[in-house]
Amino acid sequence: MAATRTDLVVEPLTPERWPVFEELMDAGGPAARCWCMAWRIGPGYRRRPAEENRADMRDVVRRGPPPGLLAFDGDGVAVGWCQVTPRAQVPEFGRQWRLRPVDDVPVWAITCFYVRTGRRRAGVMRALVDAAVDLARRAGAPAVEAYPLDAARSPSATSTGYATTFAAAGFVEVTRRSPERPIMRLPLDDAGPAGRRPAPRT
Repeated sequence: MAATRTDLVVEPLTPERWPVFEELMDAGGPAARCWCMAWRIGPGYRRRPAEENRADMRDVVRRGPPPGLLAFDGDGVAVGWCQVTPRAQVPEFGRQWRLRPVDDVPVWAITCFYVRTGRRRAGVMRALVDAAVDLARRAGAPAVEAYPLDAARSPSATSTGYATTFAAAGFVEVTRRSPERPIMRLPLDDAGPAGRRPAPRT
């Protein structure tokens, strides 16, 4: 699965690539504690040993399908990670009022990024977004959603990406329940009309 940048290649996280993912997360500070389990199990991930989160994520990868994508540079080094799945696989999103579903469309969701220190602001996140959209399209998703931070409203760091990155990739804001956190969506037109016109809930 080629990414948009010629020096980056994006591949799914399969069991064979687990050691690569493990090395990337171990280099990642807070990412090494979460292991991308926060949106699967909720705040309880903080109360568990990091090794328990690691083991659960490894089980997710082992069972399949791939829960996300790895970006590799021209030397074959993993430089970024993106979790992308059907939204139903990350149930914690449905428990937060500002992120509750917009409508009943069975969207895929881009829910987490990690980019290796020293490789940020170099197009890695955008390459992962483009590849995630491609993966969702090939899986028959009617639309892809993202839950980024609006950096114009909040300068904080974020693991869910920035609104400007998604806007550049064609995503549009469909609702905003808190000032800094839009819900953005990219309809996948060839997947049918359900992805085209969300009917926002109030």
